[in-house]
Amino acid sequence: MNNVYNKSKEVSLLEILDRVLEAGVVISGDIVISVANVDLVYLGLRALLSSVETMEKLSGSPKIGPLQEST
Repeated sequence: MNNVYNKSKEVSLLEILDRVLEAGVVISGDIVISVANVDLVYLGLRALLSSVETMEKLSGSPKIGPLQEST
């Protein structure tokens, strides 16, 4: 029997980037530097990675082309 599904499918970096930009990704992280249980520095990171087209779809704003003027 031939196995129809190939478990070792290779995915290129371009395909991964295309999927990420189509759906959007939120990156979140926190770092706290403390000495003797006293918090000295807090660093918070929140980043959104998405394509402009995806953000326009999600926000519901109309798409303005390069030759169109906003009203």
